[in-house]
Amino acid sequence: MPEIVLSIANTLPADAAKALLVGRAWRPDVQGPSVVIIRDDKVVDITSVFPIMRDACEAADPAGALRKAQGEAIGSVADILANTPPDRRDASKPWLLAPLDLQAVKAAGVTFITSLLERVIEERARGDFNAAAAIRVGVERLVGKDLRALKPGSPQAMDLKRVLIEQGAWSQYLEVGIGPDAEIFTKTTPMASVGTGMDAGLHPKSTWNNPEPEVVLAVSSKGRIVGATLGNDVNLRDFEGRSALLLSKAKDNNASCAIGPFIRFFDGSYTLDDVRRATVTLTVEGPEGFRLEGSSSIGEIARDPEDLVSQMMGKHHQYPDGAVLFLGTMFAPIKDRDTPGKGFTHKTGDIVTIAEPKLGSLMNRMRSSEDCEPWMFGSGALMRNLAKRGLL
Repeated sequence: MPEIVLSIANTLPADAAKALLVGRAWRPDVQGPSVVIIRDDKVVDITSVFPIMRDACEAADPAGALRKAQGEAIGSVADILANTPPDRRDASKPWLLAPLDLQAVKAAGVTFITSLLERVIEERARGDFNAAAAIRVGVERLVGKDLRALKPGSPQAMDLKRVLIEQGAWSQYLEVGIGPDAEIFTKTTPMASVGTGMDAGLHPKSTWNNPEPEVVLAVSSKGRIVGATLGNDVNLRDFEGRSALLLSKAKDNNASCAIGPFIRFFDGSYTLDDVRRATVTLTVEGPEGFRLEGSSSIGEIARDPEDLVSQMMGKHHQYPDGAVLFLGTMFAPIKDRDTPGKGFTHKTGDIVTIAEPKLGSLMNRMRSSEDCEPWMFGSGALMRNLAKRGLL
């Protein structure tokens, strides 16, 4: 089976020297995770200042507090990256984890027109990829390919909704795509995400699925966006296409949420405007030599990131430990892989790389969720471990 090899060159942002990169690493010597910051070529454990990533996001001035935080170097960036993939790991040395802990893991769906149309196609195909190609032609004829100028919830959008209802073409996905209310759902539970270099999971019964390359915002309990990272909102098109009520099974399985490599906190070198200008690229390299490439430009998002955060949390819904929010993707792979007309689906061993110049790269190998490392270390284990280390 193909292996992942992580290095500074294929993981860190292009401007890593000035980026404020914070993550988490497993320390075998304390049998638990630590909050770490990248300083020069070292990974520095700052858990004595910020026992959990949630606390770093809650600081009044996260960037200032993180830059001042003192800690212990636990290894070089190169060595810890190299030790992260399970196939290459020395279990006596540190490795990277997903860069979040107690935060809620939320996702915004149908935020780009391209993915909106593919969701409508999934729904009409009832999860059958054999029917998707013909349905795609019909949907595009009714709705059109380019709705980018349409503002969700606007009078123009409501006029389109009325016309589509009259034509019998309305869909629950069009409702959240161009209606006033965004789709915000729970991707997975706190502590369940995998980081870069790890195996990512697909439900073993799925036969039509795809990666979803996205920017992920780090948000404090007060609704302040403090940084960003990358994510793969692994999706089962067949499950969700059969019924939207299967969303949780389509989205939340062992190792089906990948986030990383680090949270880049906002400071003078990186702001929310950089997120708005970001273009996220995707590469899938198959064990049989197949290659798929695509990209997703945040500039084409239908709802601004701040609007999505305000729909996720506020007086109507609080998150005391903060949250991370997947912003959605415009990328929906339809390139045929094996049989003409059947489109794309994953194969075991696919290497998925999601990248953005200022956020670095997130790399994962796709396997059945049953074959990925089981999730055994949850919030309770984290609290007990930190208490034992005298950090609570």
